[in-house]
Amino acid sequence: MFMIILALVLGLGLLVWSADRFIEGSALVATHYGMSPLLAGVLFVGFGTSAPEMVVSLMAALEGNSGLALGNALGSNIINTGFVIGVTALLAPILVLSRVIRQEIPLLLGVTTLASVFLFEGSLKRWEGMVLLLGFVAVLAWMAFQGFKGRSDALGAEMEQELKARQAPLYRAWLMTLIGLVVLLLSSRLLVWGAVEVAHWAGVSDLVIGLTLVAFGTSTPELAASITAVLKGEDDIALGNILGSNIFNLLAVVGIAAVVSPMDQIDGALMARDLPATLGFTLALALFGFGFRGQGQISRLKGLLLLLGFGAYLLILFQTL
Repeated sequence: MFMIILALVLGLGLLVWSADRFIEGSALVATHYGMSPLLAGVLFVGFGTSAPEMVVSLMAALEGNSGLALGNALGSNIINTGFVIGVTALLAPILVLSRVIRQEIPLLLGVTTLASVFLFEGSLKRWEGMVLLLGFVAVLAWMAFQGFKGRSDALGAEMEQELKARQAPLYRAWLMTLIGLVVLLLSSRLLVWGAVEVAHWAGVSDLVIGLTLVAFGTSTPELAASITAVLKGEDDIALGNILGSNIFNLLAVVGIAAVVSPMDQIDGALMARDLPATLGFTLALALFGFGFRGQGQISRLKGLLLLLGFGAYLLILFQTL
């Protein structure tokens, strides 16, 4: 048991460290070669923080632990929205100034609805995973277009300021990216092994471990990025990080897992408990952050409501084990 705990602690610690190095290095390399700060912000801060979820879920799917992969993706979205946004908004209200961010909010709602339709039948086929991956490619193309078109967007200005504060020579940026990627792969493998062993020892399903232990671990980069951003007054980075991550989780993470290891029978608890929670938190985020009458804002009160909802979800989860 000591080795299992050691694997989990090392896996989680190295996962968080390597994800941060990979995201920062990738963004610096991209801007060195002329990518706009807005596009770097959309791609790397939003999608980059989901690198742990993608690698962990891919490793799990390759080993036939599809429940762990799916639980990791849905659990991360629930934690990102209920816990990360809730905590961040309590520290400082999140203003939604960026036009791109306001467009991502209904996009996330649509993506969540699509994934829910596929999952609701109790299985996830390979062709459905391919549809999700094609959707991810389409979202990437749309975001690239936004990055080239909206250079004056508020998110771009915040990202430019952030990248200037982290300037590094090109060789160091490449080294940071490659080291981050290698350690990310190794730590994900270690974490998946430890998580599966814990599930067997505790007598619970891989889905539950994915929803809790693994999801909390892989959501740590989002928590760190959002808190750091909001304390610097970079509200759009704080929210864009979560929106991009949640879209990535549903399209790329779930899509890859389904293509690699189709799921013929999904745990019924997912349809009764976790899928409604994912939809509910996404809808709450859309209502709180869109700003139907102008500028959107996630106030401290709204952050508290998200945290209370997350607490209620955890209570239901542990009562139904």
